Amino acid sequence: MTGMREKDAARFDILSGRIHILAIVTEAFIIMQIGRDDLDKVCSDVIVPALKAKGLDPKRVDKHNQGGLLKSEIIGFIENSHIIVADLTNERPNCYLEVGYAMGIDKFRNLILTARRDHNQDDPAHSPGGAKVHFDLQGYDVLFWDPNDLEAFRLELEKRIERRLVVLVPSARASERPFDESWVTENRTKARAGLKAAGLAGFAEVLFGLVRQPLNSSPTELLRAAQDSEIQTFGWPIGVILNDDRRPRPVSSGIAAEVPGTQRVSYDYWTLRRSGEFYLLQSLFEDERRAGFIFTDTRVVRTTEALLYCSRLYARLGVPGSSVLRFSLRHGGLKDRGLSSATPALWVNNRRCVEDEIGTEIEFSLSSVETELVHLVKKLLSLLFELFDYYALPDERYSELVNRFVQDTASQERRQ
Repeated sequence: MTGMREKDAARFDILSGRIHILAIVTEAFIIMQIGRDDLDKVCSDVIVPALKAKGLDPKRVDKHNQGGLLKSEIIGFIENSHIIVADLTNERPNCYLEVGYAMGIDKFRNLILTARRDHNQDDPAHSPGGAKVHFDLQGYDVLFWDPNDLEAFRLELEKRIERRLVVLVPSARASERPFDESWVTENRTKARAGLKAAGLAGFAEVLFGLVRQPLNSSPTELLRAAQDSEIQTFGWPIGVILNDDRRPRPVSSGIAAEVPGTQRVSYDYWTLRRSGEFYLLQSLFEDERRAGFIFTDTRVVRTTEALLYCSRLYARLGVPGSSVLRFSLRHGGLKDRGLSSATPALWVNNRRCVEDEIGTEIEFSLSSVETELVHLVKKLLSLLFELFDYYALPDERYSELVNRFVQDTASQERRQ
């Protein structure tokens, strides 16, 4: 359970002598009527503390809205949360709709239902004809609470959260290591040797795979999906497919391509496994423009492209939007680099990095790439930027850069 609950964990790699940061966010979502003082108090005094006591990061849509479409954000919260506390007090239709959605995507085990005690038709506090838990949920285990004894409610809720997490442990453990480590090591070793042979040190490494839902695709199916997923908005695309001797080749595990630069200072290596795991090591665009620097805007654009590529690839391979995936982003060759940008208006001065490498891993549902794209990009990059003398890219810059890339991609594809 410890590994599941750690929001940020530092790991020292003995072989490489590097520090890697794993940002594995374990979220909880609260469904309840919003805008009533009595229920807001129950939320702040009972539900939130109970979830935090069990190592969870509670979200409520009115408190944690990212500025996107409300319905889409609710879906994202439900799909990404390990525990969902749904309070049915006052029979709000939206609450029942959200509970129904959670059940529809097979997250009933993640649900804990609660309601004020007068909603229990077997309780003396219930008034005939008064508010109640609707018949379609009456057969489920509902934790009824007394507004005059919220401490008892908090203690019992903590126990139920703990029991539910114990039930979910096998799934959580299965998700801790979704990647085949020997496969990753084999490709990482080959890619870094190729990068070194090209005379380059800086790189971005992308690794993603499905949690508990591996595929079994043929090399032909993988190649077709990869071709359809390319995004040409930012020059040399992630997962680039060429028609010369650097084109992807079928291998026993899937397909793979090694793409050393010819007329440009670059190196790309990527491979897509039959089970759906994707690995990419790509030299830094910055080294073609201004060696010795990391560009904030280029990193945001490249990370946005990687997430969109991941979403498109799995969609073309028939993966449902509710599927959970693990996504890892690592940058290396950072030591002594400065922080800057490709756009003069975003230049950052006098910030240097003393660490050589950093990696971040997150889990999310496939559908949340659409609903929480800006949020995911920030999760993946904030620790990288912080290495440069604690720099934090403003939220409005993330939004501006991500949304502009999406718009440019849509415009370009409409012209094709």
